[in-house]
Amino acid sequence: MTRFLLIVPFLLCASGASAQQQPGHDACARDVTRFSRPVMNNGDQAVLACLKQNRTRLSKGCDKVLTEHGQ
Repeated sequence: MTRFLLIVPFLLCASGASAQQQPGHDACARDVTRFSRPVMNNGDQAVLACLKQNRTRLSKGCDKVLTEHGQ
């Protein structure tokens, strides 16, 4: 679970967001836990790919964060 707390901020930073943008982490935290738990230890790109695969099932907040960061 600790690794998860680090994943979303890195995803957002990799896509050009500031590390201080906590709302992105908060918006996607539940979605990552819900849909991407099996791949959480496979790296940030695996989690991002999983979120994209489940795009239609994501919360509006997480979908918005991904869209705002070009994902």
